[in-house]
Amino acid sequence: MTYAYFDHNATTAVDEAVLDAMLPYFQKEYGNPSSRHAKGITARHAVNQARERVADSVGVQPAQVIFTSGGSEANNLFIHGAAGYLKPARIAVSAVEHPCVMRSAQALVRNPYGWNLHRLTVDNLGRVDMADLDNALPDRHPSLVSVMLANNETGVIQDVAAIAEKARSCGAWVHTDAVQAFGKIPVDFASLNVHALTFSGHKIYGPKGAAALIIDKRLLLKPLIYGGGHENGLRSGTENVPAIVGLGVACGLVKARIAERTAHISALRARLEQGLVEMGAVIFGLGASRLPNTCYFALPDIEGDTLVVRLDKAGFAVASGAACSSVNPGRSHVLEAMGVESDLARCAVRVSLGDGNSTAQVENFLKALSSVVQELKQMNMASI
Repeated sequence: MTYAYFDHNATTAVDEAVLDAMLPYFQKEYGNPSSRHAKGITARHAVNQARERVADSVGVQPAQVIFTSGGSEANNLFIHGAAGYLKPARIAVSAVEHPCVMRSAQALVRNPYGWNLHRLTVDNLGRVDMADLDNALPDRHPSLVSVMLANNETGVIQDVAAIAEKARSCGAWVHTDAVQAFGKIPVDFASLNVHALTFSGHKIYGPKGAAALIIDKRLLLKPLIYGGGHENGLRSGTENVPAIVGLGVACGLVKARIAERTAHISALRARLEQGLVEMGAVIFGLGASRLPNTCYFALPDIEGDTLVVRLDKAGFAVASGAACSSVNPGRSHVLEAMGVESDLARCAVRVSLGDGNSTAQVENFLKALSSVVQELKQMNMASI
């Protein structure tokens, strides 16, 4: 039985070109980039080149790129780093944010920080309510706003540029978590009009353990990690050279492949959703702008966790929610914010497609899903 991986929003396989670029820096070119001998200089050149590639992929200068260990660290660095320079005020985050943003914001509310948290409401498609954003912004009083560019569960894309325009007019600092969006849709720092942006390597066929926080040149942040002053003093610690090199190459591939990738996975999702609708599925976020690879659906009365297990045995990797929350399973806070009834939310399954998926895999998935659903319905009828 061949296995089809349909969980690319959780992570992706490292591209061969990325792996090839990383390998020399594990053994042959193992120098510390802070060392001043030949091997150290070689490592520093590799980090600098990667920084240039990362910067080019989102249209910024290399000095605006801060390397971190992952999207969670980068998001925490912005939120707590910015709060370290601002007087306690209000932080506004959307109700559908990734836990690393939501929990970081919640931490600011506790003493000794004293911030006020406003969770921005969303409509039934998962889009931020702009009227509620107006309510959250105190006039000309510095505050923080963080709204993800695309949701990791539904794939719904937020109008971050419009949100940033409103927030900036009130003196707020604006951040967007673009971890799920980058590599699937065009992402340009200037066009989004934000002060800071996050993305991560393992979502774009790069390595785990490498990510970037892109910051406005005028932004002042306090570091989370103190030490030798690496990354312009914002993230001390010896750089993970192989992972940083891999992130740089992956960013270059994003720029080269995004048009082809979007066309390919959009066609696959269209066929997938056609088949799901024919089965009676509810697709969450349908009608909103979404990432081209993401489909979050539910078949009423069929538990999502049960479907995930059955489909895995049938040779298909899918998810019943976000991988980041797998250690604390429960109802999706995203669907709850969208007003989805709990009985339907428990049936949610996420399919997130990638480069290696094919039309044949989608057709086989629909057949397997139909078979599993029929079997589960028969079991439910027999138990009545």
